[in-house]
Amino acid sequence: MNVLTDTMTLTGRMMKHMTRSIDTVITVVLMPIMLMLAFIYIFGGAMTIPQETYKGFIVPAILLFTIASGVGYTSFRLKGDIQNGIFERFHSMPVAKSAILNSHVMTSVVFNTVSALIVLLVSFLIGFRPKADDLEWLVAFVLLLVVTYALSLIAVIFGLVAKSMEGASVLSYLLIGLLFISSGFVPTDTLPKVLRGFADYQPMTPIINSLRSILTNGTIPSDIWVAFAWGIGAIVVFQVLSMYIYRKKLR
Repeated sequence: MNVLTDTMTLTGRMMKHMTRSIDTVITVVLMPIMLMLAFIYIFGGAMTIPQETYKGFIVPAILLFTIASGVGYTSFRLKGDIQNGIFERFHSMPVAKSAILNSHVMTSVVFNTVSALIVLLVSFLIGFRPKADDLEWLVAFVLLLVVTYALSLIAVIFGLVAKSMEGASVLSYLLIGLLFISSGFVPTDTLPKVLRGFADYQPMTPIINSLRSILTNGTIPSDIWVAFAWGIGAIVVFQVLSMYIYRKKLR
């Protein structure tokens, strides 16, 4: 109970930091919306895919772009707490040690999930009409939560091992790079042969394809287990790795 209470208290602290930071809100919420509008209404005219179809095609990638942008701030703020001595201050107080790290992860999951839902709402306003029913919406939401949690754990590791706050924020650029070399913005068969082989088998592609199938076709794909396997596998690996690095730093 101590761990839960301390985690919730410290998560509230981090949420205040996130929501009061204008640059965070602009980067995590407004930038994905602007990117979505640019791809649909500026670049979309040059696509062979009709504009209305392209809206549904691109929305899953924009949702992951939102999360990728947000977890970079998780790394950044975690490294800031370490450099500014906040971690040492908490360690000297009667606070559960795991709650300090857990609060960064929980803040990332909550903030980035809400940001992705705001972006999804904007996609409704510009004409995107999903075909998913209640069960399919639930599956899509759970998949989005799993991916957000996995990326948040990776962000925590970056924050723990980075040499500077700027270095910690590099994570978001790496994840955004993965998104662009995937099925997120164009079909993978339009990519050069070398890139196509990478794009077809990297984790972002099955996640995007699964979300796209659920939202635009109203069907849960038979290979959705691949997307969940990537997400759950990453959670297990990076949860263990993050705690190992954190305890090593405590010692």
